[in-house]
Amino acid sequence: MKKYLFSFLLILFSLNAFSHSSHYKGIKKIEMDILRNGEIIGYNNYFFEQSDNDMTVKTYTNFKVELFGITVFSILSEAEEKYVNDRLIYFKSNTFQNDKEKYVNLNYNKSLKKFIIDGSSYKGEASEDCIIGNWWNHKMFKATKQISPLSGSIKEQVVTLIGKDNIIINEKKYLTEHYNIKNKDTNLQEDKKFNFDVWYDPKNNIIIKITYTRMGNWEYRLKNFE
Repeated sequence: MKKYLFSFLLILFSLNAFSHSSHYKGIKKIEMDILRNGEIIGYNNYFFEQSDNDMTVKTYTNFKVELFGITVFSILSEAEEKYVNDRLIYFKSNTFQNDKEKYVNLNYNKSLKKFIIDGSSYKGEASEDCIIGNWWNHKMFKATKQISPLSGSIKEQVVTLIGKDNIIINEKKYLTEHYNIKNKDTNLQEDKKFNFDVWYDPKNNIIIKITYTRMGNWEYRLKNFE
């Protein structure tokens, strides 16, 4: 179970080179609850610092899965990403998964027009059209490749617009665009495949809900933003 959860959650967090950071002017924070089988088990929070054409996003994620009072899976992660003129130039993360350390150090090489990655599972280059993601960045819907912010690995994805949905979060109604995100390689092992449903509020440029099924029903749900 731990192996399956970890493989899938690596992908979950791997969902930004261009961010359209200008779309987030005025945003200070986005807070999301993480639920499993309807129970809140942790959080995924983003804090924004902006000045002129620069933007820094700091991410804090913490949750654990317990069975019969025993922790069978846990994630504690901190990350920082920096953008200049809407371009990702720097990303760094440190993660403890069941007390085992994962990391990513990424920098944009302007002369090569590539990302240089030093990660716990990948070391090398990545094209500038890749995204490195958290659930704050709606540019994931345009991307075909993603870099895992936990380990630095690179994956391909297919994004499909399902349609428009009215959904209610915290007694507030949102008119959303509903997307599905899957891995491109259909021959992957089952524990490495991903299949997310994502609801995006274009009015506020905020992703407000993500669901998937893997060893239970998971949901990332908007708690607050300002």
